Order: sequence, then C-alpha cells, then structure tokens
Amino acid sequence: MSTFIAAFVEFLNPLTILLTLVGCLVGMVLGAIPGLAGGTAITVLLPLTYAMNTNMAMAMLMGIYIGGDSGGYIGSILLGIPGTSANVATVYDGYEMTKKGQVTKALSIATVSNFMGTLPSLLVAMLACPVIAALAVKMGPWEYFALAFMAITLVVSLSKGKMLKGFIGAALGLFITQIGYSPISSTPRFTFDSFYLAGGFNTLTVLIGLFAGSMIMIDYATKNGSNKNNFNQKIEKFYFPGKEILENKFNILRSFLIGLFIGFLPGMGPALSNVVSYSTAKSSSKHPEKFGTGCEEGVFAPEVANNASIGGAIIPMVSLGIPGDGTTVLLLSALSIHGIYAGPLLQKNNPTLVSMIFVAGIISAIFALIIQIIGIRYLPAVLNVPYHFLYPAILIISFMGVYANTCNMFSIFSILLFVALGIWMTYADIPVTPFVLSFVLGTTLETNFRNAISYAHGDWTSFFTRPASCILLLLAAASVLSPLVKDAIARAKAKKSTAAAE
Repeated sequence: MSTFIAAFVEFLNPLTILLTLVGCLVGMVLGAIPGLAGGTAITVLLPLTYAMNTNMAMAMLMGIYIGGDSGGYIGSILLGIPGTSANVATVYDGYEMTKKGQVTKALSIATVSNFMGTLPSLLVAMLACPVIAALAVKMGPWEYFALAFMAITLVVSLSKGKMLKGFIGAALGLFITQIGYSPISSTPRFTFDSFYLAGGFNTLTVLIGLFAGSMIMIDYATKNGSNKNNFNQKIEKFYFPGKEILENKFNILRSFLIGLFIGFLPGMGPALSNVVSYSTAKSSSKHPEKFGTGCEEGVFAPEVANNASIGGAIIPMVSLGIPGDGTTVLLLSALSIHGIYAGPLLQKNNPTLVSMIFVAGIISAIFALIIQIIGIRYLPAVLNVPYHFLYPAILIISFMGVYANTCNMFSIFSILLFVALGIWMTYADIPVTPFVLSFVLGTTLETNFRNAISYAHGDWTSFFTRPASCILLLLAAASVLSPLVKDAIARAKAKKSTAAAE
C-alpha cells in the first residue's frame, strides 16, 4: 500500500498528469479513427520517452493504452465501422441503435461500459500481480522457456486457417533476434562484419516500421487518403444509463469475467473477448432474436469485455514478462528501452514503477470517462481528421524521434526495411502479431533454453521431468494440435455426410 501511495504522490507531478491526459486524448482520437489504434500512438511516441524518467513515460503510455481502447467504439456506433478490431461486435447493435435514432443512448452505454470494464480489471490486476510474481520467482530457466514458448504457440494457434503462415511469422521474428551478438557467448551472428548490425535491430525501429510505417503506406494506398463520414445526426448531452445497468447486471458481470480471463491469456486480447462476450450474451439472453436489431445488451457485453481485458493483459505483462495482447507488447518494449525488463522480480526491484502503471491506468480510466461525458456531442468530429494531414505527421514524428535518439542513418534505413517487410507480410497474409511477439520474447527464449541445457549438463529431458515446465510445454503442443484435430474431424464428418447423401 505504501508503494501505491508513493506512486500516487509522484503521479501528482503536473507534468505527469498533463502527459497522461494528452496520452489519453491522443489514444482516444486514434482509437476512434477506423484503421488506426492506440497501439499506433504508442509506437509513434515511444521515441519521446527517452527524454522522460521511466515512471513518467509509463504514465503517458498507459494513458494512450486506456484512451485507445476507450475510443474504439466511436466509429462502431456512429459509422458502423469499428475503430479497432476490439470493437467489431459493438457494430452489430451499436450502429443499429444509431440508425433507430438512439445514438446518444448507445454512446452513453458504451462510455459507461468502458469504465466498468477498465477500472475493476485494473484493481483485480493490482491485487493479482504480487501473488503471481511471488509464485513465478520460484521458477527456473526451464519454466521461463516453456512459458515464453507457450505464449508464442498460443498466438500462432489463433491464426485461424493460416497456422502455417503464423509459424512463418514467428520464425521470422526469432530469426531477427539472432542478428547481433549472442546473449550467452557474445559470438557475432549474421552481422556480416557490420558495426551497425553488431547490436541487432533496435526494438523501436522494428515496431515503427511494422506498425506505423507499413500500416500507413497500405491504408493510404487503399483508402486514397479519404476518411469523410456521412454522420449527420444530432447528439444530445450525456445520458446516464442507470436503469439499463441494473437490467444488465448479470450480463455486465459475465462479460467482465470473460474479458478479464481472455485478456490474461497471452496473445488473445480484446478483439477475442469482444466477440466471445457478445456471443455468450446472445446465447444466454431470454430474447436472442433482439440481438442485431439495436438492443442494449449487445452494447454492454462487448464494450465491458474488451476493456476488462486491459487488466487481464497487464497481469502476465507485469508479473511474468509475457504480453497479454499487442499493446502490452509495446509496453514491454518501452520498459526495455529504459533498461527495465518485466517479470517476477519487477515487483521487488521496482515496486513504485509497478504501482505507477496501475495508478496511471486508474486515473486514465477516469480521464477517459470525463472526456467522453463532456465531449459526447463532439465525437463525430474525431472521425473527420483528414488522413492527408494525419499520416505525414505520424511518419515525420516517428522518423525524427528515432533519429534523435540513435543519431545514425542506419536506424532510418532499418525502419524502411521493416516497412517493406510489413507490406510484404500483409500481402502474403502472414500475421504480424506472432512476428512481434517472437521478436520481443526471442532473447528470453534463447537465454533460458541455453541456461536450462547448461544447468542440466546437456540433458534436454529436464524440460519434461520438471512438472511446471512439462505442463506448459504440453499446453503449447495442445494449442497447436487442437485446431488441426478439429479440422480433421470436421473434414471427416463432411466427407461422411457427403458419402451418405450420395
């Protein structure tokens, strides 16, 4: 409790409050614009964090994280176009409510749902992290390797219909981590005697190239730089849906638990919790036929769940050093830029920083709620930010930030390289998430594997003789084999039914 109070006192620094508020606003704007997301803002603003202390940097990035997830529903409800992948299911009833003239009610329900998902999930995460970290401290390199391996395989297994391409993405990410000096023996690998490649590729250049650069290039090319919307309804002042909350209390609780659990699972994230909670709410409803026609249940469920996944995703990030979703990958990268590596010892070595993450998250949730309540009438204006102004600004800030912190042109060329790689991966239909996760966890994976083999004197069976490690590896295998078995069974049933019909 004392560290939480210390973090709160430090947060009261006017500059920290301002940065968190600005981060929340920027995240909300980019989260609202279809095609962009809060993760884009984190990627772009990462270079600025070099000039900040770690606590201040994480406060700003948490503001962007919360703001981005909170603003995604704006496009879903007003245009029927999800601002982010985490707001897909919100379209089904949110946009229908808008077409029925209930736009103010839909926006108000989504605003409150976001807050009810975010704040309690952060409080749960704050209580859970020390417990999980205390258990994780007792793990050895075998368990850490197995945990990182399981996280990567889980993400790969979610590449529905393209698991092979998911493996290709993960393999590319692991290969990139091999460039530079070995973390154990300091042997140069794939450096080609280049001074610039000796340290490997900077995390920041990889993230900016893959996320900001390639996304902007592809999006601008396909949308021709236009994002004008046709929304012309009048939005009234904020309406507090007290009656609706009471009527949906069980739906809200169920959706919260779904979001929290799915957020905790590495690689799952808010997009999955959004869809699962909506489907569960529909199947559990007494009136499932109303879903898709503009019912309140269909807005509460996905919006509570996708924001509840925030707290769920932060739990493995802080306590284990394993990202729960794509945005926490970026937060882990931000910590590594400051020379801090998340994991079980983070709670012990940097308790104030851990508390700052939660303080900033809680305050950001409050900021997002206030901004959305006050600015509810002006939300459509967010959707009219011209791409031809927005995209060049993002690129210029990204390139200038990277160059200012590395002071060499190689970083700029590296960004261009990963922009090209990102474009190729998009058109080759290779998912980016397995690549980024493998890149972030690659060094952890290799270091713990080699240490485990060394401690066991070359006996690789030690991974299976240790119970925790064995269970994690079996779960990793199951995550990969399960979709394959299901597909094989489905094909067999289809073949059997076809034969019976003939």
